[in-house]
Amino acid sequence: MTLNPWYILQNESEADSPSLLIYKERVQQNILKMIAIAGSADRLYTHVKTNKMPEIVKMMLEAGISKFKCATIAEAEMAAIAGAKHLIIAHQLVGPKIERLVALCQKYPDVFFASLIDTEAVANDHNRVFEKYGLISNIFVDVNSGMDRSGHPLDDTIFSLYKHLYELSNLKCHGLHVYDGHLRTPDFETRKHEVETGFVDVQHFIESIEEAGLPKPIIIAGGTPTFTSHALHNEIYCSPGTCVLWDWGYGDKLPEQPFEYAALVLTRVISKPKKGIITIDMGHKAVAAENPIDKRIRFLNLENYEFFGQSEEHGVIQVSDWEGIKVGDVLYGVPYHVCPTVNLYDEAYVVENQSITDTWQVLGRKRKITV
Repeated sequence: MTLNPWYILQNESEADSPSLLIYKERVQQNILKMIAIAGSADRLYTHVKTNKMPEIVKMMLEAGISKFKCATIAEAEMAAIAGAKHLIIAHQLVGPKIERLVALCQKYPDVFFASLIDTEAVANDHNRVFEKYGLISNIFVDVNSGMDRSGHPLDDTIFSLYKHLYELSNLKCHGLHVYDGHLRTPDFETRKHEVETGFVDVQHFIESIEEAGLPKPIIIAGGTPTFTSHALHNEIYCSPGTCVLWDWGYGDKLPEQPFEYAALVLTRVISKPKKGIITIDMGHKAVAAENPIDKRIRFLNLENYEFFGQSEEHGVIQVSDWEGIKVGDVLYGVPYHVCPTVNLYDEAYVVENQSITDTWQVLGRKRKITV
């Protein structure tokens, strides 16, 4: 008897479409591989922005991972609901978000929450708001090591910012956050050299902190692309995220990383409007559409095709085997970018032994849970 490929559901008639499928056994294997690369679970600040599900956070907690990064206050609350006790919101929170952070700290007083700072004025705002409530704002300095998306540049003013933080009564600085996600060269040795070269000025900054007699900073560095490079240096905490679910984009770009696809989009053929053309129910609302159309989805059970058209509810594909495809047929696709794809779904089907066994809420996709 020929076994179906790993991704084919035995009970696929129970799955509405389009839908998100989470293959639980593969998630578990990816978590274990992530820990093996880091050398220990304690070195990981796994980013939950990819999965956004309490059940997956619980799986990581059960595997020994105790520290997490988040992108939003809602993601932080989702992780706290799952039982996480050590969380960093990897953003500089401004405006009303400072009060929301206070509310989060008050609602979950046994959880360590921290956020990022790269500007003195924002540090002063945090200090003022947290002082009003009699609380301490835990922070990490966000360092711009070359990505130019956020963070303080590594110039001669960054030390004055760092020193200023120690002068504020209601702030506690724990260390540095250094994200170098722009380094994605496919060849590992080249990428590793780029990572280490980009980290030279960070090391100089760390030395200046220690020479000034300030506490030795915790260093949280990288994301998934540079995970395998930073993992080689024991003094650095690593914060991968995508590898828990994995996707086509990183799978092609990071060949040394051993992770497996654990999240797919299930879609159905809903029309054959013209010879050679099929239409599926997977539009912009079903798969991340921030990349060009040739970098959105890769179908595992379709050959010789071109995905060339997409609108809100429809995807249009040119196929070679038009006669062999029927309306109602199921296609399984790997997202090019899984993180924003997960964010499109309220819930996901959980797959075990090639059957749907449960549904999980994508709770962290909300802008607000309770806080």
